[in-house]
Amino acid sequence: MLSLTIPRAALRSAAAPRQFAAAASAASVRFASTKTLRDAVAEIVPAKREELAEIKSKYSESSLGEVKVSNLIGGMRGLKCMLWEGSVLDADSGITFHGRSIPQSQQELPTAADIGRPGKEILPESMLWLLLTGKVPTKEEVKQLSEDLAARGKLPGHIEKIIDSFPKTLHPMTQFSAAVASLNHDSKFAEAYSRGIKKTEYWEPTLEDSIDLIAKLPAVASRIFFNVFGKGDGNQTIDSSKDLIENFTHQIGYGDSEGLIDYLRLYIAIHGDHEGGNVSAHATHLVGSALSDPYLAYSAGLNGLAGPLHGLANQEVLGWALELRGEVGERPTDQEIQDYLWKTLKSGRVVPGYGHAVLRQPDPRFTALSKFCETRPELREDSIVQLVQRLSQLAPPVLKEHGKTKNPYPNVDAASGCVLYSYGLDQFKFYTVLFGISRAIGALPQLVYDRMLGLPIERPKSLSMEALKKIVAN
Repeated sequence: MLSLTIPRAALRSAAAPRQFAAAASAASVRFASTKTLRDAVAEIVPAKREELAEIKSKYSESSLGEVKVSNLIGGMRGLKCMLWEGSVLDADSGITFHGRSIPQSQQELPTAADIGRPGKEILPESMLWLLLTGKVPTKEEVKQLSEDLAARGKLPGHIEKIIDSFPKTLHPMTQFSAAVASLNHDSKFAEAYSRGIKKTEYWEPTLEDSIDLIAKLPAVASRIFFNVFGKGDGNQTIDSSKDLIENFTHQIGYGDSEGLIDYLRLYIAIHGDHEGGNVSAHATHLVGSALSDPYLAYSAGLNGLAGPLHGLANQEVLGWALELRGEVGERPTDQEIQDYLWKTLKSGRVVPGYGHAVLRQPDPRFTALSKFCETRPELREDSIVQLVQRLSQLAPPVLKEHGKTKNPYPNVDAASGCVLYSYGLDQFKFYTVLFGISRAIGALPQLVYDRMLGLPIERPKSLSMEALKKIVAN
């Protein structure tokens, strides 16, 4: 565990440990013509450091725009003040991962079929590799990474006991966050830092912790699922021949649903990174900037994700859609749907699943999930999926006419929960835990970049209202 009492001089004079490098090689299974993920990340370190040094040297005094009072009191929305390598979100073109759109990623990244598993969708392992390295992995590299994650996925006994001690009535996200924080008992970064590792090497044990955590998240989630809802095998069984999500789906008792397995692969992959300004990603980065280990940093991110304005949104959408279906029936007319939309708006409520803090076009993640629904007969025929698809056509004109929504188009939450519900995964409180498994593959790679580039602790300047008024009055 991280010690808070070791003198700094002792930290700096101690020999840097190498146990994390040994753990990496022991946990990985090499293929003859492939590199490990650690090797792939190590290759980009010099170039990334040189790129940042060039930016500091040439552009430190360049302006990125003015800070207005509306930014300060409006949640800092839109301020360009955070470095984030994995993805960029544009108001019109949507999300890109190291320059690749979601459709491009679906075309280029290895799928389940590419590593010999049933299914057609991209693997979260493929997205993880891309977010960490900026490069598309080979099929062999993804298979190797998948096997590495399986080898790391078993929970320590003391973590199982901690999870089992939680009351069933404790919200699954609270359990999830607490269990993730507890995993820092075995943090390689915390141990290396306490022994005096060089600052230039911080990224290495951070990477090891991040891969370990991503590997264990499905087991944490499935044990919580079993304890709270009584479903799954209760043992977090891991089969090294299966990919990360295939194992997880078996662990929660849905392993016979090929459609749900493939949907969760896509869901986890495209939910992973959404640039750094969202609450869960930013909280992880902020806490990590204090050199907290990845377990503590991501636990903070999960606490932000648990908020109703962030990760809980998809279950709110599903709840509203079920209310709509309950009132107008399974086969409503367009007019009945439009009338219900107006009823919601006139009551002072928002239509959940529409609008976005940045996007001014339909969310490409919604588009990807909708296209998935079109490929599966069982989803095309499902009444709640059909209703959500019709809403995506009927709601924007109503919202435009209402005039209070900057972006009247569906976001990803408009579709994600309804598909889970259609496949029988109807435990609403667990939906944000699924989101938490996903967001790790975006937030944790950035933590590796933060350490790779030696970014400082984050500490913005705050003002009181009195101080603010003095500034703007002059």
